[in-house]
Amino acid sequence: MGTEARVLGTRTILLWGAGLLLLAGLAATLLLSLLGGGRPEDSARLDALRTAANIVVGTGGAAALLLAARRQRSAELDLVQKDHDATERRVTEMYSKAADQLGSEKAPVRLAGLYALERLAGGYAPHRQTIVNVLCAYLRMPFKHTAKNAEELQVRKTAQRILQLHLRAGSVEQPNEGFWPDVDLDFSGATLVGLNLTHCSIRSIVCYGTTFLELVSFRGTEFRTKADFNKANFKDRVDFRGTVFGGDRDSFNGAVFAGPVDFGTKTAARLAGAEAQRGFARTWPPDWEERPIADRPDRARLTRKDAPPDAGTR
Repeated sequence: MGTEARVLGTRTILLWGAGLLLLAGLAATLLLSLLGGGRPEDSARLDALRTAANIVVGTGGAAALLLAARRQRSAELDLVQKDHDATERRVTEMYSKAADQLGSEKAPVRLAGLYALERLAGGYAPHRQTIVNVLCAYLRMPFKHTAKNAEELQVRKTAQRILQLHLRAGSVEQPNEGFWPDVDLDFSGATLVGLNLTHCSIRSIVCYGTTFLELVSFRGTEFRTKADFNKANFKDRVDFRGTVFGGDRDSFNGAVFAGPVDFGTKTAARLAGAEAQRGFARTWPPDWEERPIADRPDRARLTRKDAPPDAGTR
């Protein structure tokens, strides 16, 4: 059996038109013969028929308008869907190209990939967290801080700089128009050199087992829901002055501070389980102090000042 739609031919349309004209002529002749006598009751009947005909015609017109509006709405929805599909295809193409650039052996090409991802994140908010995840994943790739890797270090610092620029909300007087709100960062196991996230607003950060080299600064930064620094290794100077750990999910269990540390006098943090290499000037939160570890004289354990004396010597 054929499945092709049947199309009205010219002959069929002409026959239907002639039939409608004939029906109209017969109706007119019948009305004239029955109601054309000029009697008052005939005039009343004609007026009633005329009113009914107007109502029928008006109803048909309203139905036609409703059908036209429905067709217009359907066309508009199709257009919106086509625009959405075209945008998604364009984003996918740009994303794929930028991801390919990050895998290049040439540093300038990798830099171009980072900037392309930055533009995508700025223009397409629904894809922003995915792009941030890619930047974090790139920084989690194995890296050795040596002179041989100087070009790669510059690429990585560029990725860090992009995050820094877009995670600062700015002030009320001068808000940052390029701010990326509600962003989650995952630097688990990464090696980060000179990370600077000062005065940023970050929903959550995970730095489990992360190695921090050179000056690391979270000064004035707000972590709204979670800050996981468990087993992090801070090799050099650390600045946590004015840092806000929102919620109750900040943790430094197993973290090691091997250089100077400054938490200032207002930062409140949970440092239970963290250790510090002795011999450096440090400012801990008001409720915390270093206590020596009996079997490791070069290390001290971070302990609350009101904890029992043996809490930091186990």
